[in-house]
Amino acid sequence: MTMMPLLSLLGALFSLGGLGSGCALTRPGAITPPADSVSSQRKQLTVLYVADLHAQLRAHPELFWHEGKERIEEAGGFARVAAAIQRIRAERGGDVLVLDAGDTIQGSGAAALTEGEALIAPLNALGLDGAVPGNWEVVYGPRVLRQRARELKHPLVAANLRDAASGERLFPPYFMKEVGGVKVAVVGFTDPDVPRRQPPGYSQGLRYDGPEELPALVREVREREGAQVVLLMTHVGLAKAVGLAARVPGVDVHLSGDTHERTYAPIEKAGSWVVEPGAFGSFLGRLDLWVEEGRVVDRRWELIELTASRFPEDPKVARLVDAALAPHEAKLSATVGHTDVTLARYAVVENPLDNVLADAIRAAGGTQIGLSNGFRFGTPLLPGPVREADLWNLFPIVNKLKTGKVSGRQLRAFWEQELENVFAKDPQKRFGGWLPRPSGMTLHFRANAPRGERLLAIEVGGRPVEDDRLYTVTACEREGDTPDMVCRIPGVQEPHVLDIDAHEAVRRFLAGKPRLNDALQGRAVGEDLPPVLRTQQVE
Repeated sequence: MTMMPLLSLLGALFSLGGLGSGCALTRPGAITPPADSVSSQRKQLTVLYVADLHAQLRAHPELFWHEGKERIEEAGGFARVAAAIQRIRAERGGDVLVLDAGDTIQGSGAAALTEGEALIAPLNALGLDGAVPGNWEVVYGPRVLRQRARELKHPLVAANLRDAASGERLFPPYFMKEVGGVKVAVVGFTDPDVPRRQPPGYSQGLRYDGPEELPALVREVREREGAQVVLLMTHVGLAKAVGLAARVPGVDVHLSGDTHERTYAPIEKAGSWVVEPGAFGSFLGRLDLWVEEGRVVDRRWELIELTASRFPEDPKVARLVDAALAPHEAKLSATVGHTDVTLARYAVVENPLDNVLADAIRAAGGTQIGLSNGFRFGTPLLPGPVREADLWNLFPIVNKLKTGKVSGRQLRAFWEQELENVFAKDPQKRFGGWLPRPSGMTLHFRANAPRGERLLAIEVGGRPVEDDRLYTVTACEREGDTPDMVCRIPGVQEPHVLDIDAHEAVRRFLAGKPRLNDALQGRAVGEDLPPVLRTQQVE
């Protein structure tokens, strides 16, 4: 089973025309009149926002699949994001609010090697007005997070992120700004699951609260601060953001981040819109709001694809990017292997790229099973050399590998929990990324079955799993986990931390010049799902 029509379209570049070719919607029945007929009382606010940049400073191949068509084009890069922002600023006479919904200073080799410092100058050049810290902003620890926040020219806002000892907020819960004569409040909320979702050591000393304070904060900015527009910018994922819409009244638009979802059309919930603008700098979300007598009377959303065929790169920001990357170019450009096929990750259940990573992990541990986390990182890897930079883009942490023995019963419990994390009916119970990626084992399931009843079949080495039999497994050690835990499987017998990490596992695997496969292999099959599931936002 191949990755849909993707491979047949390699190298094809498609121009999408002018800036207005994306999706643009108003509320049903609402018509935006021409500018010359609008009352002087009506004011327009334009909001631009990105999310999940993941330190992708330079342009890269991107896979687009809108309206049933797939193609790969060069897209993204901070210089292109800057050019798009500048074009719209000029169009609007400067009356633009520019925001970032998090997961910004992690996700590439240069970011990891400098603990995010390489991002600061290019990021400041974008002219952002504010941002919310994402779940990966803590990857370098709380001290570094505070330091990077001081270096940024724009504020970070997060209502629920506190110092564990003092209870004080790390950042303000919101900020106010007047744009185009409109008084705007941006309330920030980040993922409260970080201490469980990330390796626990990353966020030691921090406290993450739930959304209980959000309704009061929205009332505060409306009633005390006089906000005419309230934006709730969250880094909890699209499904959870939709769930919050009904729980937090008084919000005009929820600006979501975390799950890399591409909402070409806004999701309407409880009178609010919920949107998310893709990832990696390949997209820019544009929101236009018309305000009259202190309230929003019309709105329009557009998800803009930042392709090289539509947008140039800003030369000033391009120079800043080059300067930031120069000290690391030699290391990151080193070749570690080769691929004859395109490897892409954009799939919730199984994808060719993670099959390679899981195979490499299993080979390094010499075990029956290999498991790779359900990361969303990484743009398509085209045929050609595989570089050190690619290892960082696709697996941006270098935790050691860990082996152990688990029973068939433990494997069943693990997969039932992971399936619940990804496909829970209640969005608030969804947790983490996509499904973990197995090697040496297969599973069939029904995503829409009740919790604990999704697994239909599970095999190791082509044979059905036996509850009381022990199986060997390799996965990643997570900083702060208990010694007997491997890849969120507790109670593992004979745990052993290896002296190599996932990057070295891939280097060794590719050195053997394996024949890499761009086809799906049926390692994880949802019987009630399409062959390739691109989104978790399934109604």
